[in-house]
Amino acid sequence: KMAGSAAPWIGSAYLFLQSTCKTITLPSLYESSQKKPCVFHALKQALADSTGSMNGVDMLKVHCSHPYLIVQLKFCKQENCRRFLRSYREGALQKSLQSHLQLSLATTTVPLEVELKAGSEHLDKMLKDEDRCLECIYREKPDRLPDEEITELEECLKSMMLQQSSNNNVAEKDCSSLKSPSLPYPPQGSSPLPQVTFIFQGQQFDNRTITPDDHQKFAKSVSKKWKQVGRSLQKSCRALRDPVIDSLALEYDREGLYEQAYQMLLRFIQSEGKRATIARLIAALEENGLVSLAEELLGLHLNEDCS
Repeated sequence: KMAGSAAPWIGSAYLFLQSTCKTITLPSLYESSQKKPCVFHALKQALADSTGSMNGVDMLKVHCSHPYLIVQLKFCKQENCRRFLRSYREGALQKSLQSHLQLSLATTTVPLEVELKAGSEHLDKMLKDEDRCLECIYREKPDRLPDEEITELEECLKSMMLQQSSNNNVAEKDCSSLKSPSLPYPPQGSSPLPQVTFIFQGQQFDNRTITPDDHQKFAKSVSKKWKQVGRSLQKSCRALRDPVIDSLALEYDREGLYEQAYQMLLRFIQSEGKRATIARLIAALEENGLVSLAEELLGLHLNEDCS
């Protein structure tokens, strides 16, 4: 049990942020090379305020899913998680985020709506029961290491803080040099893709990242074979290893095959980041006899129709 275990207390949760101001879109700001370090700094400071320590909670990934900015959080101590939950419940975290965003972005008030989830549990509905919230967070073990982009931003922030005392302009220039992703699926890091192109049916294709359109086509067409594709992907994706796939099947059973397939591939995309490439998905489809779907994702059916 949670209280009697000798293992370290580790849990995970997702913080959903949305600006209610029509002129401020948090995902768009985070996708901007100039604004991203500012948004990250505001998140870091507000989370530190909520736990009373810069190391009280770790950010593993920041995901842009318009209109939401979704932050995956990792807690390594139960007491830090308790402080965070109290700050969230009392509205202090929300106010701190608004304040730090206003300062970092040098703008007027940034009105926010916040939501907290752990797995399929909406923690906002049970905030008065702190122990139950802790149990939900504790059950959700982090399925990834910090994203490369997070590590890069952390280093940028440290560099900025060191240089601020001597030259603020230099610090800002260092931060603004960070490359920003042009699409929310998925954030781009600094390391190159494992392969630039790949061969399918004798033709060469660019090994791009999986797009939202790919995601929807896959979920719509894969049907009952989504589990088999997931097990092919799990060979090189820790986030899909057992019992994750069976858990997704149970969790989204009522929603049907589309949602089960969608959530499986979403887990792959969120976990693998820039390594969630179309080549890996195509290979998994081929392995399971889904050649027609692979052709559809690569636009081969469209080309045949046009000819």
